[in-house]
Amino acid sequence: MTVAVRSFAKINMGLYIGGRRADGFHDLRTVYQTIALHDVIRVSVDQSQPPRGRGVEIECKCDDPRVPLDASNTCYRMAALVMKQLVAQGKVSIDIEKRLPVQGGLGAASSNAVATMLALQRALKLPGAGKSYKARRGKANLHNQGLTCSEQLQIAAQVGSDLPLFVIGGTVLGVGRGEEVYPLPDLPSVSMVVVTPEVGVSTPKAFAAWDELHPNAPEVGVLRAKELTHSGTSDRLFEVGCALSAWLRGTSHAGAPASVGGRDGSLLSDLVRAGIANDFESVVFSQHPELRDIKRALERAGSKYASLSGSGSTLYGLFGSRTDAEKAAERLRKQGLKAVSTRTLTRREYWRRLFIVSR
Repeated sequence: MTVAVRSFAKINMGLYIGGRRADGFHDLRTVYQTIALHDVIRVSVDQSQPPRGRGVEIECKCDDPRVPLDASNTCYRMAALVMKQLVAQGKVSIDIEKRLPVQGGLGAASSNAVATMLALQRALKLPGAGKSYKARRGKANLHNQGLTCSEQLQIAAQVGSDLPLFVIGGTVLGVGRGEEVYPLPDLPSVSMVVVTPEVGVSTPKAFAAWDELHPNAPEVGVLRAKELTHSGTSDRLFEVGCALSAWLRGTSHAGAPASVGGRDGSLLSDLVRAGIANDFESVVFSQHPELRDIKRALERAGSKYASLSGSGSTLYGLFGSRTDAEKAAERLRKQGLKAVSTRTLTRREYWRRLFIVSR
């Protein structure tokens, strides 16, 4: 049985960087948003003759030479963890069809790994496998039903910081080092243009440059599950989603603060700010001035908002309509840029479109 899954990309709608933590990571706040661009992951499992000794064999295939096929591949690591957690045996074959840029700030490798996790459970024919975040939440892992949502989030966080967002989909708040994720009220579907430059940006180098520029940056502060899930906090998160939604539509929102520029304001102020600024731009644009030029080109093409995604090098612009986005993408392509029009995906659409076919 081969299971094919669309491995959707993400953008960061703002990214706030705090000081370096004792463990070497930085505390972050960001709003993740899944979009319609995607790779395709195909997974099959042969359990007829389990590999001798180990019980599990994993094979990765990809035509893109930039994608590693050994144990350093995120799909490989994910498959190994899932098979161990489910106490399953067999040969796992993973075929990665690359359409997204490698190391481009769209979360491609992370999304590939989560797609592998979801496809693998369905390939193992586990009842209930591959259901949405909402459907899986709180379900016990009984009678080999597949991984619970909590288990999926925990395994995803072991592989990488921005994997858990793909277990939820739609509009997602990310805190901690980005791995602690909470579903926000979905923003409306927005037309957009994504530009993928040829230049690559190293995330570790971008963080190092940030630390050099901000040697005494304070930590973001303790923002953990208890603060985000206790009674009354859901209203605050709802306000965040509504404020971002209103901002995208260009309308005012009664719950939005009068000023969102301060770093020491309320949680709502900080998160609304995280929806409109990416701190990485202050260091990445100085290292790669051509990326600043692309952001300006998106703005000249009519985007309501343009930004770097993650540490880059991908940039995106949000537009008022599909027609405006398509015209802008065509204009940018004439300037020699690799631009494509697409749109954001709500949580419901993300899960509805995830699986392609099983045979």
